[in-house]
Amino acid sequence: MKIYTRTSDRGRTRLIDGTEVFKHSDRIKAYGTIDELNSFIGLTVSESTGPYEIAEELRYIQRLLFDCGADLATPKSIRTANEGRIKQCDVEWLEEKIDYYTQLLPPLKSFVLPGGSKAASYLHVARTIARRGEREVVEVLENEIVPPHVLPFINRLSDYLFTMARYMNIVDGVEEHQYKT
Repeated sequence: MKIYTRTSDRGRTRLIDGTEVFKHSDRIKAYGTIDELNSFIGLTVSESTGPYEIAEELRYIQRLLFDCGADLATPKSIRTANEGRIKQCDVEWLEEKIDYYTQLLPPLKSFVLPGGSKAASYLHVARTIARRGEREVVEVLENEIVPPHVLPFINRLSDYLFTMARYMNIVDGVEEHQYKT
């Protein structure tokens, strides 16, 4: 299989069903951002010296992000609203992880300045990429069908990444800085 198709030479790409669309379409932007997020999480894992369990969680999330990208790359012509690779159990898994790590953190009393350890800083950047992806999925939803669990998954993922960034600062022994007016 060749890696190049020459379709992009005309500013177009293909969805899963073979439909050609412009690369600037809302759907392509959304799953492109999900791909960017996946790559950034991979960078985070490669640069982190944190616990093995966290690296495994992040790799699991990378697999879910591939599923999310596939959901976004599958047009309404071959999908109904209830189909999708991302499931409610994936959203619930993120919620359980957020709750678990939140118990290990000091309570939030103000906004947290993004940063801290290298791993925490990478996770904060990943969180902002997830938020952009969330906004782009909402743009797709204005005109097209997206499986029902994609948007909640991306929303919870950004919360997970925020919580994990805070936790990594504790693991790495770096003080978290609060926003003060």
